[in-house]
Amino acid sequence: MSELIRVSGVIPESIVDGPGIRYSLFVQGCPHHCPGCHNPQTHPFEGGTLRSVEEIVAEVKENPLISGVTFSGGEPMCQAKALTQLARELKAIRKNIVCYTGYTFEQLLAENDADRMSLLAECRYLIDGPFVMAEKSLMVKFRGSKNQRIIDVKASLEAGQAVEANI
Repeated sequence: MSELIRVSGVIPESIVDGPGIRYSLFVQGCPHHCPGCHNPQTHPFEGGTLRSVEEIVAEVKENPLISGVTFSGGEPMCQAKALTQLARELKAIRKNIVCYTGYTFEQLLAENDADRMSLLAECRYLIDGPFVMAEKSLMVKFRGSKNQRIIDVKASLEAGQAVEANI
């Protein structure tokens, strides 16, 4: 049975949410409420639109230019089970996954939540950490603030610690 994802919105073609041309999926709901957040409308857990995994996969398949899909928000880790199913379906059609999270890689490892670890394992890159207004920068690629990192997930899981990617 297909999982449902509470979606705030999508950008069908983005070049700022990870490498290549990406389909960016913004989920609804975020516990972090970072001051200065770029997407404060995604904070409430109610609202948005419920969409099926199949519906989203079909939309991605319509555009042959898309190299990958980015999960943003809101907080994707709050919908980890459904996004894991989506990530697996997308990887089956050769799309890579980038996930933004307000949690750090270390917090996710320490928490060791099965659903969140499953989602993490499906990601190529994780952009981690909360947005920090005092660290805001337009000079950091694919991030909003200097404290955020681009994590190579596979290398990091193998090493048991964050390994930053150079993309």
